Amino acid sequence: MLLLSGVFAIRRVPNPSLAILAVFLAGSIAGCDREKQPDGQAAQGQANVSAGQAKGIDQFEYVIDRSHKGEAAPTAAFRGPDDAPVTLASFRGQPLLVNLWATWCAPCVAEMPTLDALAAKNSEAMRVIAVAQDLKGAEVVDPWFQKAGLKALQPYIDPENGLLDAANSALPTSIYYDAEGREIWRVIGAIDWQGKEAAALLAEGA
Repeated sequence: MLLLSGVFAIRRVPNPSLAILAVFLAGSIAGCDREKQPDGQAAQGQANVSAGQAKGIDQFEYVIDRSHKGEAAPTAAFRGPDDAPVTLASFRGQPLLVNLWATWCAPCVAEMPTLDALAAKNSEAMRVIAVAQDLKGAEVVDPWFQKAGLKALQPYIDPENGLLDAANSALPTSIYYDAEGREIWRVIGAIDWQGKEAAALLAEGA
């Protein structure tokens, strides 16, 4: 984990081009590193940092990354609401927005209501899934969903962090794929999915 100015954390990235992006992100957005503790809790410093990131939607911070445009969706398997294994290939046929998040990541949780509203409103034009990266999986994600009162999103889980590893990014990260499973763009950080900026981005995959 890379701590910058005592404000937020960014994952360490080995690829030089990604390292440049990470430095840019470090000066731009508040993100969460991956979960470290075997007991399913974020590292202590991480938890303290994340706790201060719950902002109003007018203060969400994010970066749009188009450097992966055209890349195929990863093949890593994760689990659906029925606990059955699933891959992103299962969603081909219409545009797909994949949100990588975690219950302990404050920016992730803060944007979730706007993502849920997007999923409810655009169900016929696109699919929206939120895939939790919590190491304890359903044990912590299902209770969170029960309390959150979301209307459209379902509890997909990825306790092995296969999708996060493939994205090589920080949380939250949202990746938009076309109907053929090719990446269009990704948003790193929290965004208001009901706002004008998000609407313009989503129009690119229509």
